Amino acid sequence: MRTIQLGTSPLQVPVVAVGCMRINSLTPAEAERFLQTSLEQGANFFDHADVYGGGKCEEIFAEAIHMNDDIREKIIIQSKCGIRQGMFDFSKEHILNAVDGSLKRLKTDYLDILLLHRPDALVEPEEVAEAFDALERSGKVRYFGVSNQKPMQIELLKKFVKQPIVTNQLQLSITNATMISNGINVNMENESAVDRDGSILDYCRLHDITIQPWSPFQYGFFEGVFLGNEKFPELNQTIDEIAARYGVSNTTIAIAWLLRHPAKMQPVIGTMNTTRLVDSCKAADIYLTREEWYAIYRAAGNILP
Repeated sequence: MRTIQLGTSPLQVPVVAVGCMRINSLTPAEAERFLQTSLEQGANFFDHADVYGGGKCEEIFAEAIHMNDDIREKIIIQSKCGIRQGMFDFSKEHILNAVDGSLKRLKTDYLDILLLHRPDALVEPEEVAEAFDALERSGKVRYFGVSNQKPMQIELLKKFVKQPIVTNQLQLSITNATMISNGINVNMENESAVDRDGSILDYCRLHDITIQPWSPFQYGFFEGVFLGNEKFPELNQTIDEIAARYGVSNTTIAIAWLLRHPAKMQPVIGTMNTTRLVDSCKAADIYLTREEWYAIYRAAGNILP
């Protein structure tokens, strides 16, 4: 598996991350087989959150991968915290308690990366800084990042937090590409020109923050996948033609489209299907041409000015 540097950290990570939000949908045997396949593919970066399955996903993962010191050295674990029932919470107390809970469920002494999950309107960055300092000093967390945050929210954190923000997890797919389309349609009077995220793509590139696209196969907000969907006939025809050219699946091309972007992103795939997992990993070896990338972009309904 091809690797990239995660932000400004020394971590070299696979270009495809394995999201574990749905691992609780698998039987113990299926979960074990899925994780073994991930490791065989070189996809040893696993993304979690304390809210996934109410914490059960982290527990299932630890059991299925047979967590021990030897296994722990071979994998990279990222988890997220900050979402509570009916609210978001970036208080020092919640962050520290959330990490302790994740460590217990994951049967490990440390997280490689901790992300703040969804922006908290009541965030007090001084408290976040205290929590990050405590977690770093104790060795419970090695690197830190955010999820779904725009530039000024990150800048506010950076005013107080001394640890580098190494990653930002953001929704991005072929059909949910506003962070790309607003940069193409600069100064145009059309819907695609609307900047909904403060130019977060350019900001992350300028500050060496690795973007981790989540839901890379979804359209809308968890409305379904676009691959094979009759709502996107032109897009699927284009993807299928390019997939046939490379001798791979449409899944591979959907991930390859994200990896082709020079921002050096790390898509987080959420599939629990081993075939789609393997197909996603194959994207690490595919480099789409400029013509192919733009053909897919246009086929999704995105316009060029």
